[in-house]
Amino acid sequence: MGTVRLTMAQALLRFLDQQYVSVDGKETKFVKGLMGIFGHGNVTGIGEALERDAGSLTFIQGKNEQGMVHAAAAYAKQKNRQQIYACTSSIGPGALNMITAAATATVNRIPVLLLPGDNFASRQPDPVLQQLEVPSDYTISANDPFKSVSKYWDRIVRPEQLMTAVIQAMRVLTDPAETGAVTLALPQDVQAEAYDYPTSFFDKRVHYIDRRPPATDAILRAVALMQNKKKPLLIAGGGAIYADALPELRSFVEAFGIPVAETQAGKSSLTWDHPLNVGAIGVTGSLSANILANEADVIIGIGTRYSDFTTQSRSAFGHPGVQFVNINISGFDSTKLNGVAMTADAKLGLQALHQALAQENYQSGYEDGEIARLKLQWDAEVNRLYTLEHEQGLAQTRALGVINETIDASSVVVCAAGSLPGDLHRLWRSVEPKTYHMEYGFSCMGYEVSGAFGVALAQQDREVYAIVGDGSYLMLHSELITSIQERRKLTVLLFNNHGFQCIHNLQRGHGSDGFGNEFRYRSEATRALSGEYLSIDFAAHASSLGIKSFKATTAEQLKAAIMQAKEETISTLIEISVLPGTNTDGYESWWNVGVPEVSSSEKVLHAHRQMSEKIQSIKSI
Repeated sequence: MGTVRLTMAQALLRFLDQQYVSVDGKETKFVKGLMGIFGHGNVTGIGEALERDAGSLTFIQGKNEQGMVHAAAAYAKQKNRQQIYACTSSIGPGALNMITAAATATVNRIPVLLLPGDNFASRQPDPVLQQLEVPSDYTISANDPFKSVSKYWDRIVRPEQLMTAVIQAMRVLTDPAETGAVTLALPQDVQAEAYDYPTSFFDKRVHYIDRRPPATDAILRAVALMQNKKKPLLIAGGGAIYADALPELRSFVEAFGIPVAETQAGKSSLTWDHPLNVGAIGVTGSLSANILANEADVIIGIGTRYSDFTTQSRSAFGHPGVQFVNINISGFDSTKLNGVAMTADAKLGLQALHQALAQENYQSGYEDGEIARLKLQWDAEVNRLYTLEHEQGLAQTRALGVINETIDASSVVVCAAGSLPGDLHRLWRSVEPKTYHMEYGFSCMGYEVSGAFGVALAQQDREVYAIVGDGSYLMLHSELITSIQERRKLTVLLFNNHGFQCIHNLQRGHGSDGFGNEFRYRSEATRALSGEYLSIDFAAHASSLGIKSFKATTAEQLKAAIMQAKEETISTLIEISVLPGTNTDGYESWWNVGVPEVSSSEKVLHAHRQMSEKIQSIKSI
């Protein structure tokens, strides 16, 4: 058996460059490249290896460690989890900056490979700059917190350990049921240590992502449950999209007359104007979908993890006999809500259930025109909100209407946090699949711009729009610079509503007068943040970064700015001034949040009583 002498870092890159996945007979190179910020802990290890022999791996220079991991996750999400960028950082603060984004990837079941630098394994120069010392356990470093947010974690303290560690890493990264963040902590001295690696270690490896068929007994249980159910509702989650099961989903619901409601991750599973697409489900749901969810006697969940926003904190399903059939590649998710678990690939699961129900001549029992009537009413409400005018300024829903009508149907919109995800989930009209990219598993502020850059890397033939509030933009916008550097255009649609208005609305809806969420000057009289709004010129800020920028305060100006931005070849930003509080709310939705049982405010106590009454009325699932 031949060997080749390489440093651990050199061997790692050579191995990553030879990893492929195969889905339905189609091979894809799994690791496209690395994103990184160099410092001590990785610059003389992975950095040297990338400089001298990166193979076909592309290196992208991040500007913020959290931002580059968000970008990598967005890239993998847009690629249906079949291609990734790895991310490398220095030790200490550089590594810790990746943890928030690692959690975001894991919650959303998106593969990212994290390669943080670590303390010297030899401990010879101990303690080194930026080393975290834990006197009670000297094996702990700043990388140990990654354990709680990673689906696989390892520390490579000898160069030969790399060989088993990366095999396990690839196993998790390419497993649709187990995937998420994978962390390999790399001590900076070990990165530079050499070992005689077997040449076979660097042979091309193909990881087969085989579609898991449902068990025959699981199909029979699902059919037995559904036979006497008259009002089914299908909830399309992100797993339906990742499994490329949208043709099967459409065929299934059309065959049996089953309405479809979409989660944030599942939105664009059906075109918005399909007769059976009743819109968004849950806390941020449409009236049509939430009415049907309340009346449904069976819920068919496809690739959804049933978050509290989907289930309205388990209050959405009001039928006394409601039951669940769950098709999910993850057994952890398929068994939720005491459902009949079809632990299987979404495409194969839908095909099998379709065939079995057809043999039983199953049909839903909705009255003629019942679904169409609800859909027509909701479409009229969206039209109203999209054209809503305010004398004081531009409403948020009006701005979204202009954007939806002006950008190309093939464009991808990216969002994550604030009031915008609720409005987009309810109102946005998706025409093509995978044009709605929402990170709402973690709803991580700061994902929007970084995520849009990742999508722009993945979909170079489409316009990409980051729809972001001023609060999220201020938190993290550094990868705008990277988009310029990489010549990957994205357009930031920045909604300036003077603060964290989503949480401001949540406060006031539960008895608060509003505290600490708007961007205001401190009042000299009250010493509270209750003065005038801060004056922030976001367009000027973007211009200073080399971004082409525009401003819009009216619907007409916004449409003109979007048309101009389309003609630009570099990243652009449109600052849109919108009225606070002009987002959507209600539509028979509810969310369980803790409201104080004791307060000096009668408004708070009233809100607590209302919350308690609602909780007591929820049917246990």
